[in-house]
Amino acid sequence: MASFKIEGGHLLSGTITPQGAKNEALQVICATLLTHEKVVIHNIPDIRDVNNLIQLLKDIGVKVKKAKSQEPKANSYSFQADELDLKYLESDEFVHKCAALRGSVMMIGPLLARMGKAIITKPGGDKIGRRRLDTHFLGFKYLGAKFRHIDERNVYEIGAKKLKGTYMLLDEASVTGTANIVMAAVFAEGMTTIYNAACEPYLQQLCHMLNNMGAKINGIGSNLLTIDGVKSLHGTEHRLLPDMIEVGSFIGMAAMVGNGIRIKNVSLKDLGIIPDAFRRLGVKVETDGDDLYIPRQKHLVVDSFIDGTIMTLADAPWPGLTPDLLSVLIVVATQARGSVLFHQKMFESRLFFVDKLIDMGAQIILCDPHRAVVVGHDRKLTLRAQRMSSPDIRAGIALLIAALSANGTSLISNIEQIDRGYENIEGRLNALGAKIERV
Repeated sequence: MASFKIEGGHLLSGTITPQGAKNEALQVICATLLTHEKVVIHNIPDIRDVNNLIQLLKDIGVKVKKAKSQEPKANSYSFQADELDLKYLESDEFVHKCAALRGSVMMIGPLLARMGKAIITKPGGDKIGRRRLDTHFLGFKYLGAKFRHIDERNVYEIGAKKLKGTYMLLDEASVTGTANIVMAAVFAEGMTTIYNAACEPYLQQLCHMLNNMGAKINGIGSNLLTIDGVKSLHGTEHRLLPDMIEVGSFIGMAAMVGNGIRIKNVSLKDLGIIPDAFRRLGVKVETDGDDLYIPRQKHLVVDSFIDGTIMTLADAPWPGLTPDLLSVLIVVATQARGSVLFHQKMFESRLFFVDKLIDMGAQIILCDPHRAVVVGHDRKLTLRAQRMSSPDIRAGIALLIAALSANGTSLISNIEQIDRGYENIEGRLNALGAKIERV
């Protein structure tokens, strides 16, 4: 198990470019299973979760090759799913590999649509609380699929001779659930209407890619999608958006230890309220075309609401604030002047990492599994270096940012969690002036 050794107290400056979007990559790579023709995807991030999914597709017979790109560092791949190994898809080895990878759940929709059946077990991923699959299963059930639990293998078998379009109202605006249902519905007979659909930019990207492949999806960007089923899809080329979570992570890092940092090519129109969430903590975020520039932040002053009440930041489905950035925002708030209530509504275990920040000297009151109050230090009390462990991807990057600002040398173990979502993070930050060593 690897660790990061971080020497805190160094100011960072320069330019950094966000990687391709992890969450979009997991969706659109699974969507390549919907056609026997070649699909080329550009700007794929070189990270553990995505690489594991690509390997899983190779295992089931997808032909995966490095592809040429006009951009030298775009990391492009072609995928061709014309000879799938149906026997391997039902094997215990395949099920075991799916169990270790959260993104594998989005293979169900394409496999169900194209092959008429899929086998899945509870997928792995972050330790951030219960992430149920009911929305996925209910959507498939609406489309006419039947599923049963095979006790001796502890897997779910899902099958349908023919999926049929219908109206459905989702019980929650699940991003992966909506993506899975959309991918299944493109081959369903007739029209499928999905109300309370997720509408994150990455889901919009998936729908645009499917339409470029011949699907007929309307309402993209809204919570009401209509899908006219088609007989087949063809190949296409697709480029991933920059990762909005990485952009937000870099804003938080620049606010804490930056001496002028430019974040290049962020696709500003797809960031939603992320920049404004940091501005509420007093962070100066400047825009320059499609770049963000964060100058040196000597003092951060938390905004208050118009009536003078304490600032509250809460996560919500898009276009609300993504839950993936609350951990970074909490770290930034520890050095601002003022108090902030953070309300993590969507996952019940994601705030427990604040114990590590408290050990570093942060003034945080963990009210319950969903709420924490941060009383900012106004940079008068620097965080202390600590030995700690990364519980999940986003808490891991938040702890890394905290360690960069701390006095002394910190050690973060279990950094494989960080590697799942951030490409060569130590190399890229060291290029800005950080002192991070992988040990």
